[in-house]
Amino acid sequence: MEEALLLVKKEEVYYENCPGCKVDKAKHLTNGISIRNLLYIWLAVLCGRSSFMLGRALTSILWGMVSDRYGRKPVIVFGVITVVIFNTLFGLSTNLWMAISMRFLLGSLNGLLGPIKAYATEICREEHQAIGLSTVVAAWGVGLVVGPALGGYLAQPVEKYPNIFPKNSFWDKFPYFLPCFIISVFAFVVAIACIWLPETLHNHKDNNKSIDKAEALEGGSNNDDEAEEEKSIFQNWPLMSSVIVYCVFSLHDIAYQEVFSLWAVSPGRLGGLNFTTDNVGTVLAISGIAIIIYQLSLYPMVQKACGPVTLARLTAVLSIPLLQSYPFMRMLSGFTLYAVISSASILKSLATETIATGLFILQNRAVEQHQRGAANGIAMTAMSAFKTIGPAAGGALLTWSQKRLDASFLPGMIIIIIIIIIIIIIIIIIIIIIIIIIGTHMVFFILNVVEGVGVLLMFKPFLSVKK
Repeated sequence: MEEALLLVKKEEVYYENCPGCKVDKAKHLTNGISIRNLLYIWLAVLCGRSSFMLGRALTSILWGMVSDRYGRKPVIVFGVITVVIFNTLFGLSTNLWMAISMRFLLGSLNGLLGPIKAYATEICREEHQAIGLSTVVAAWGVGLVVGPALGGYLAQPVEKYPNIFPKNSFWDKFPYFLPCFIISVFAFVVAIACIWLPETLHNHKDNNKSIDKAEALEGGSNNDDEAEEEKSIFQNWPLMSSVIVYCVFSLHDIAYQEVFSLWAVSPGRLGGLNFTTDNVGTVLAISGIAIIIYQLSLYPMVQKACGPVTLARLTAVLSIPLLQSYPFMRMLSGFTLYAVISSASILKSLATETIATGLFILQNRAVEQHQRGAANGIAMTAMSAFKTIGPAAGGALLTWSQKRLDASFLPGMIIIIIIIIIIIIIIIIIIIIIIIIIGTHMVFFILNVVEGVGVLLMFKPFLSVKK
């Protein structure tokens, strides 16, 4: 054995000059949580929030494989630097094609979101993995609040702040550069901070096995077994089943976000709430703040008591009647309407993030460390593909439903239902009977159909959980 052992205990073996072993040793020596490490995760995810879905879908698996081979830290640092470069160039775009190209390159070259989930799992002890992944989700929630706010307040500064930014100046020629520049400066600071980011990937010759169990090291490695494991990631049903469920809920989530905003600002004659864009922005901002508080405080405790799967199932089931109650909220008015819709939006957002975080935990526990980056890359690719079609599908669905407000059969619905997954047929029949009785907007019914499919898929025999 070339490397000297730093410490040998009954179940733990650590290698000298191995960054992964240093992290594992630190985890075993303390029961606490490193606030610094959680802050690294928070900052990295926050600056990577604006990645383009299409580019990310094309390269997430590749970046995951790179992180499995060369380490999480290089991919994370490179992703943050990519934000600095291409986000700045996006703000300097002079035509549509340049802007689209910069966003695509940003999504393609910024591969940190998959590896950061693997990193959040590996940097924490097993009992603290929930809060590590909650940090990822909470940072995502901050991005939902801060990103649109920066764009709204800082875009076109010449028109909004003429006393500070004169006409015919640099800021007038590039009206969207200021918010991009602010984000790029933030990303640059994060890139510098990532110098102190500890690596979690093991670099010794037994690095393709988790060292949580001493027998994995003491027994040596078998090349045939290792080759079989490398080929088996797509045959890992605990992983693939959780990814499929994650994709279904991701489709529902992005469609819901699109539908909610459009429905809220629609006039009352079309079945909407007649909200202003400021009203919608405030509701979404409140939901984002609630996500941050919940993910960093309540979720880890509740998840520890219930388990990620049980908690995800429960919140998914409860969110179905919540979502189906949205059309009835039109009967309210004034502050009551605003308070009720804000509360419903908060509960729906918390349910969505609870499901996502639980599935993240399942995905990262379904594989060994040497496949964890690729596994998260697969999940990100599949999710990005589903989220690409979600906004268009949601918007089209709402438009069609508004054209049928006076239809005799299921008012506010579309007749043609696109079947996404074969097993959706059964749940459609069940829910159609319910909808005929209660007569609500079909747009929310369709969303619930998708969520209902996700609920069914979270139970056996489909969802398999690795012990």
